[in-house]
Amino acid sequence: MNRLPTSIGASAAAAVSRRQALLAGAAALTLGPAGLARAADSQAPVRLLVPFTPGTGIDLIARLAGPALSQRLKRPFFVDNKPGASGNIGTQEVVRATPDGSTLLVTVNTVVMNAALYPKLGFDPVKDLAPISLTSWGQLLLVATPRVKFDSLTGLMDFAKKNPGVLNYGSPGAGTPHHLAMELLKSRGKVSLTHISYRGTAPAVTDLLGGQIDVMFLPIHVALQHIKAGKLKALAISSDKPSPLLPEVPPLNTLKIGDLNVDMWYGIFAPAGTPESFIQRVNEELRLILREPEVAKAFEAQGMTPAHSTPQEFQRLVQADARRWGELIRTQGITAE
Repeated sequence: MNRLPTSIGASAAAAVSRRQALLAGAAALTLGPAGLARAADSQAPVRLLVPFTPGTGIDLIARLAGPALSQRLKRPFFVDNKPGASGNIGTQEVVRATPDGSTLLVTVNTVVMNAALYPKLGFDPVKDLAPISLTSWGQLLLVATPRVKFDSLTGLMDFAKKNPGVLNYGSPGAGTPHHLAMELLKSRGKVSLTHISYRGTAPAVTDLLGGQIDVMFLPIHVALQHIKAGKLKALAISSDKPSPLLPEVPPLNTLKIGDLNVDMWYGIFAPAGTPESFIQRVNEELRLILREPEVAKAFEAQGMTPAHSTPQEFQRLVQADARRWGELIRTQGITAE
């Protein structure tokens, strides 16, 4: 994920954003609620905007859901990747889009983390996006290089308490779920580890395998091959229950120091103001799509478990996560710079 420039894209980008906002607002005012509803029920193409690069798990969700939604709703759905600024560039484009069902956002829970990480973001993902549905959950594994002197989660915590600041941990970048998961563990466990920020997952994994860093949170599908090869130790999993892939690895919550579930959620949003009838229709079709065995198989290959929710359930999750991560980011003094 890329870092966000101070104020998304400086003056030129800001001017474009203002122009997009004015155009979207003017279109919404021109159409009115009835016009927006008619537009949302039309056969016009729908853009599934992915604010990250092709090939990511988020991109996979869009590319699986798009053709299925096209078939079920009898209108074209196409994927549009707009990466940059940790997902904020593409997200802002959706926020500014006319709420007529022609533009949807496929994203991950970083969308709410970014609201606290970037005070000058220019939009509020909780207020400016309308949740449609969860699509999946992704687990994170807490792993360690074999060179460390502990083999368990409690061993890590005991060592960190006795040796504050000695252990270091990596992340794909400041403000990523991998980073914030460790900061939450540090905060709840009252331990000190030194953060080493990388530009992406690959270089961090390289240093972890080489022993240059000690521990790290990794998506389960990234870590699994190295664990099975004996190149990494699995200490804990982010979810409340052990994974069938690694049933012997305990959940973080076995520490009993507060809620440590740091699973990543993925989902689909529309611009705020999108007609409720359209949101409900897409939600229902997604429920059916996510039940398909081939979808589950494709998701699992990327370390994700299919999950569906009502728009209201998803909204509550988004609000709760925004509060939780916002509080952690502020109390820990975390920035995305």
